[in-house]
Amino acid sequence: MEEAATELNEDVLGETEHLGTLEPEDDGTFFQVTNLLNIMDSESAKTDTTGPGLDMRKTLASVIITEKATTHPCVVMNALIRCLQVPKISTQRKVNIYNILQEIIQQEGEMEERCIQRLVAIASKQMRDITEMEGFETAEVASETLVALSRNHFSLVMYELQHHLKPLNLTDEFVIVTLAKLANGNVFEFMPYMGITLATMFTMLRLANEAKIRQVICSAMETFCETVQFYLRHLEDSLYPVMTEDQFAVKLFPMYRYFVTVWLRHQDLEVKLGVIKSLRPMLSLLLPNDDLREQVYDYIPLLLAEFQGGLEALFITQVLRQILEASVTTNTPIPPMLLHPIFTELHIQVCTKAPVQQQFSSQNLMEIVHCFIALAHSYPKELMKFFFSQVEMSKEAIRVGTLALIRAVVSADEPKMNIKTIYLAIRVVKNTLSDTRSKVRMAILRIIGQLVLSGFQEKIKGWGLKYVSVQLTLSTYKLTNRRECFYQRDLEEKMVHKVTMDTVKIITSSISGMTNEFWVRLLCYIMETDYTEALTPICISLTNLAENQIHGKDTEAGMAGKSKHVDLPAPQKLLARLLVLMSSPYKGEGRGIAMLNLLRTLSQSIAPSMADMWEQEIPLLVQYLEEHTEFTWNQKAWEDKLIQFLRNSLKKTRGTSWSLRLSKELNNQIETFDSPSVEKGFLYRALGFTLGMGLEADRVEVLLLELLYKTDYSNDFDREGVILCFGLCARGQVKTVLNVLHDFEERIQESEQSWQIGAWRKDHPWRRETVKSALMVMYGCVSSYCHPQMLLTHVDSPITAKIIHHYSSSCQDVSLKMAFMKSVVQVTNAIKSIKDLEDFHFTHKSALTSLITAIIKAEPPDLLASPVRSMAMDALSQLSTLKPFYSSEESIELMDISIHTVISLQPPGKDNESVKTLFANALSSLKQLMEGLMQRQLDPRGLQETVHLLEKWILSEKEWERERAMTLHLHLMQIYVQSIGVCIPLKLGQFGILVGLIAPCTCDVHRRTRLASTSVLSSLLDLHISQTCSLWGASKEQELEKCKEDLQDTDMDKISRASSRIAKVVCPEFNCDEVVSLIQKLCENIGAMDLQHDRAAVTWIGIFLQMRVKELEDKVAEILGAILVHLPVVDHPEVRQHLIEGILLLAHYHQETVLTSLLRQPLPMESHLTEVWLAVAENVPFARTMLRGLLGRLQSRFTARINATSKADIWRLAAVDPLMTLCTVRLLMEKMDQDDKFPDLFPDLLYIFLLQLGSSHGPEAASPVLKTWRLVHTGPLPQEMTLQRVTIKSMQLLVKRINREPLEQALEEQSVWSLLENGGTFLEGVSLMARLCMQNAESYTQRLTELVLTGMGSEVLSCCISSTAICVEFMSDPVLHQEKLLRPVVLMLAKGTGQDKDETLQVKQYRKLLLEKCLGSLRGQVSSIVMAEGMEALTKILAELREGDIGSSFEPISEQCRAFFDNESKLIRLKAFILFGKLAKVVGISKKHFFKGEVKRGWVSLMLHCQDPCPSVAQACSATMFQCVHFWGWKSLESSFGHSNDSINDQMTVFQTNMCSILAQKKPAILCGFLLETTIFMKSNSSRIRIAACALAGIIMKQLSAHYLKKMDLVGLRNSLQDLQLDSDAEVRRAALETLKVLDSCTQHWLLASPRGLP
Repeated sequence: MEEAATELNEDVLGETEHLGTLEPEDDGTFFQVTNLLNIMDSESAKTDTTGPGLDMRKTLASVIITEKATTHPCVVMNALIRCLQVPKISTQRKVNIYNILQEIIQQEGEMEERCIQRLVAIASKQMRDITEMEGFETAEVASETLVALSRNHFSLVMYELQHHLKPLNLTDEFVIVTLAKLANGNVFEFMPYMGITLATMFTMLRLANEAKIRQVICSAMETFCETVQFYLRHLEDSLYPVMTEDQFAVKLFPMYRYFVTVWLRHQDLEVKLGVIKSLRPMLSLLLPNDDLREQVYDYIPLLLAEFQGGLEALFITQVLRQILEASVTTNTPIPPMLLHPIFTELHIQVCTKAPVQQQFSSQNLMEIVHCFIALAHSYPKELMKFFFSQVEMSKEAIRVGTLALIRAVVSADEPKMNIKTIYLAIRVVKNTLSDTRSKVRMAILRIIGQLVLSGFQEKIKGWGLKYVSVQLTLSTYKLTNRRECFYQRDLEEKMVHKVTMDTVKIITSSISGMTNEFWVRLLCYIMETDYTEALTPICISLTNLAENQIHGKDTEAGMAGKSKHVDLPAPQKLLARLLVLMSSPYKGEGRGIAMLNLLRTLSQSIAPSMADMWEQEIPLLVQYLEEHTEFTWNQKAWEDKLIQFLRNSLKKTRGTSWSLRLSKELNNQIETFDSPSVEKGFLYRALGFTLGMGLEADRVEVLLLELLYKTDYSNDFDREGVILCFGLCARGQVKTVLNVLHDFEERIQESEQSWQIGAWRKDHPWRRETVKSALMVMYGCVSSYCHPQMLLTHVDSPITAKIIHHYSSSCQDVSLKMAFMKSVVQVTNAIKSIKDLEDFHFTHKSALTSLITAIIKAEPPDLLASPVRSMAMDALSQLSTLKPFYSSEESIELMDISIHTVISLQPPGKDNESVKTLFANALSSLKQLMEGLMQRQLDPRGLQETVHLLEKWILSEKEWERERAMTLHLHLMQIYVQSIGVCIPLKLGQFGILVGLIAPCTCDVHRRTRLASTSVLSSLLDLHISQTCSLWGASKEQELEKCKEDLQDTDMDKISRASSRIAKVVCPEFNCDEVVSLIQKLCENIGAMDLQHDRAAVTWIGIFLQMRVKELEDKVAEILGAILVHLPVVDHPEVRQHLIEGILLLAHYHQETVLTSLLRQPLPMESHLTEVWLAVAENVPFARTMLRGLLGRLQSRFTARINATSKADIWRLAAVDPLMTLCTVRLLMEKMDQDDKFPDLFPDLLYIFLLQLGSSHGPEAASPVLKTWRLVHTGPLPQEMTLQRVTIKSMQLLVKRINREPLEQALEEQSVWSLLENGGTFLEGVSLMARLCMQNAESYTQRLTELVLTGMGSEVLSCCISSTAICVEFMSDPVLHQEKLLRPVVLMLAKGTGQDKDETLQVKQYRKLLLEKCLGSLRGQVSSIVMAEGMEALTKILAELREGDIGSSFEPISEQCRAFFDNESKLIRLKAFILFGKLAKVVGISKKHFFKGEVKRGWVSLMLHCQDPCPSVAQACSATMFQCVHFWGWKSLESSFGHSNDSINDQMTVFQTNMCSILAQKKPAILCGFLLETTIFMKSNSSRIRIAACALAGIIMKQLSAHYLKKMDLVGLRNSLQDLQLDSDAEVRRAALETLKVLDSCTQHWLLASPRGLP
């Protein structure tokens, strides 16, 4: 690279030897710069391939080089120059280097001269040497670099460029381009070189044959001329002058001449364009020179010739305009021979259509206009002569173009044209007045307007005004009589009319006076024209003219100049016309304001009495229109303002016939307007109002009757207009209106036989029904506008009577029905508007109601083709507010009819907008009617009745009916909540019923139904919360809103979850009664709709039961009853399952209530009830619980009746059918898990089954089952459904379930089932069953024994017999089995039953054996439980026996019982004391002595166990001892026990002391035995017994005398007491110590009393 750079430097230095030798560059900087340039090149390549972007690295590299140049500019520049000299350098690198060099040059800093010279030389060489193939990008940046260097080194750069600019030598184009840039950027420095530069370039013109170099030279010349102009304008800023303007012009003219004569003929359009563009700055220097200006004129033909070429005409016209304006400015005329060519060429540009390629045609026309204005200033006569010759031609384009140029000349914003020029122009225009073509007419009208605007008003009077008037009339006629096939002509005529209106406006606003003819023409135009679009400008023009006349500015003879009056047609006619037209104030470019201003101006001429009022009110009307637009105003409000304006105006003319004449004019205008139209509608309204203010009734009648006859009743608009007119007239002329109507009806001979109406109108014969409908509505309208004081006099007759008559005597088609109901609404509204109606009763209300309801019923139920329904309901709504009011029954009937006629309609099609609108109106009317009728009974009852009417529609299978009903329900609910608030609370349970109805609809498939039902629920909640002390808060409200949002989803699962959440949110707001009513309603509606609703219903039931089940104890039966009633009709398994789960949930918390309710269901058990029990059986733990409950129901029959202490007891003790209970038990056993063997239930089930069988054979066998059955069925129960058979089958199933095959086989083999089923062999079967159970089911014997012993004490005879039979069998032996005495013995156990002697003997033998068997259970090695049960059995048996029945068993029983007093088992002790007490009661005389001995032998035990550690044992012992006291035979002892309020211990101490005292006196030996026996108890295992023994020993020792003490083993006693001192129980030690003290005291006392002391 260094070698290549050296070679390039040698070449450059060889070419530029004057630069001298360069110093060597810094190699480090060179390589650094090279690397940065490489980065820039790579980033540029990336940018080219990936697209434009932020090449940050390229920019950063450039910045680094530039920053380095700030400190070492020469080094960096040398490095960059060196890089430029590298051979085969890319174009992009050159561009980057030059761009960096330009940035370095722009920096402020000193740079070496040699470095600059080197750069200039290299840039100049590369700028000139670049080839076209490489592109000109390098040359352009090199040129820009030289220009940048010229700012500080101009001489070096200029010298280099001038060096290559040589005369007669065609230099490089970029040298010329760079020179032009230098001239533009360095004006004053370049001026010394300008002359030589221009002279040298002139020598090159002949050598420049290529288009490119010619374009460059033209562009450079344009720049040089602009530079010279700048220099000449700032000549004072130059340091020294160079050349004058004339000198520059002389230098330039040869080049101008060469450009025009030679180069302008070049075929290349680009060259021509460059030449033309360069001529304008050249002419700016040439035209001021007087000598050269005329020479420039000589070359004008060459410029004109270029119009025929392909060059853009605009640029040629600009040059020509520059020359023409210079001639005007310098007053140097153009040669006359050139005028016509100039006129012709420019005129052709105006009159011919510009070529497609001409892009600046509009700008060119503007330039041509300026050219003609300049020509008109200098050559007016010649120009107008030329124009005259042109308009003589018949071509429309030429005439239109010429007239347009004349208008431009007239409108020139130049010094005022001379009168002669204008005169000549008018002559030309007048020559075209007969032309009827639209464009020519518009051009003439524009010239007339322009003449006025330019101040030549006088020049148009006569011909101009006449032409405008003619055009106004002609264009209006053509527009009002246009034909559809001439659309283009109509558009042109509209344009003519618009231009005419603009011209009229200009004329009337500028001319101070006007001819009477023009004034009259404009006024007639307003009164007669049908083309109302022109009214606005005409009114404005008339206003201007009238103001000028009023102020006396015009003194022409034909004008009214006195006072403030002007000549007008009839004032009433003008006012009527303007009022009607003002009803559409924004038509015709806002004609309302223009007409109001005209009225205000003409107020003195129209009606002087109204002038002052108009001065005040018209500005307000104008202000209203100005404040609004056609999009924001209100038609009704505006018409009201106009009517008010008319009313105030007519008040000023009271007492005159002004209003009547105005009425005639309004009446005359009716047929001038089309139907329908806003203007005609207002006309009817204004006419009615004006007639109402008329004073002459007979003349008003004539006008009204005339109006009735000329009206086309088949035209809806006209018919409604006449109706409104009569109504408004009735405001002040009600009697007149009614008389006219009556007269009209008589004249047309109204009757049912003759109706000849068509005779009055041949053009449109009337239909009978049409006139009748019009008359009905007319009467209604009269009532609407009639004065209240007059209405009550005429409302019944003739108004309402006539309406009913016309309807009843008609064919009653749709239009007549609508007219009838419309009139009814109008009459009722009119009556309602009267304030004092306390005593008024509408006589015809009932008749009208009947007619309207008949209309509703007659409507097709599935078709909506007219608004009859909605109108009928609107009429009923209005009638409901009048007295006499509807009764509740009538209101309900009307609601029902109306609901049915709307909700049952098929939904309208999607594209049928008309039907949609009809239905929306019908639904709205229904809502209004329902609301009005409900307002009359705004209480909970009325609400319930209304909802009841909607219920069948809410439960409809058709989704659109549900949606409509729910929407109506929501509306009524909202009205109810808003109206009633907390005044009247809902009835108990009503809230639940209302919610239960709509709750399933929260899952409706139709979104709007779901949302409406939720909104109804919200309204109900609001009502409920306002009437209760609810804790409803913001959090619940938010949750409810979230649920509403989720209901808008389309996913049914999500919708179901949202419904469940709603149920959870609202559930706490229900009390128990509301929950019941809710569930009942939900159950009632299951199956009424689809599955989705049923699922929602059971989901709500489940949620409410889960959340509130614990609180529903009193309501379980009602809830269960509702579910069971409706469960049979539920078809879907899923819904049935949810209901059954609800029953099970209730049973879990309220088992007794549910059991009773289920068991009271009729037999045979229906499928739904079976399904419930099957569901119970599936849950084994719960089934076992229910099974125990069922057992309790069966056992309750055989137990003593107890008093209920709770609500559960009431249900548990309630009577149920035992057969149903047995069937249920059997079903559960059959369906429960087979692995469950009932180990704990088998004895109870078997025993209760045996009792049931026993009861079925006894006198109490009557069952309520047949009575229950007949409640549902008429026939008997199936044969297999008897108590015996069901019980036997249940027992068989039970035996089978315990899986004891030997037992099951033995029962079958020995025919036990047959024995049990037969009443005669039942007891035998029971015995055999008991025996087989003992043999094959030993594990159940103990529980069976307990049950049998309990049953033996039952008050039920059959239970007692069966239990005794089983008990005997358990204790039986072969003798009893062989004697066959079981049945007679058991039958005689009940008290009060008759027995004969033989039976008595058998009973005695049986009882003896029975007592022996029971006594046997107390002997031998048996368990304590067996002993206790044996003693309990003996206790029960003894209670039923007498002494003689016991016999010899009394002694062993007594002995064995006493032996158990000190048993370690507290249960045995308890049973022993109880049995001993029972023996004390039953002992007779024969056994009294023996029993007395037993009492004495067990007395110590009795006294000690009264303080037994077990309270029940101690209590039983005390009771037994008290019963045995009398066996001692001492009355004093009996009275000392049990009669004190002291504690049991204190009482016992007192008793023991008394007892021992008596024994010490009467039987001391027994007392000594007691002491010895007491010593034994001191070793008892119970600490309480040891304490009692110590205390009793102390009491005995205190009572014994010394004689008996010395016989006692006191040493042994002392040892025992001393042993107790080591006892672990402190109380025992204390008691032993006290007894030792007593012993010591007794011993001491005895020693003192004995002379010998102790042995």
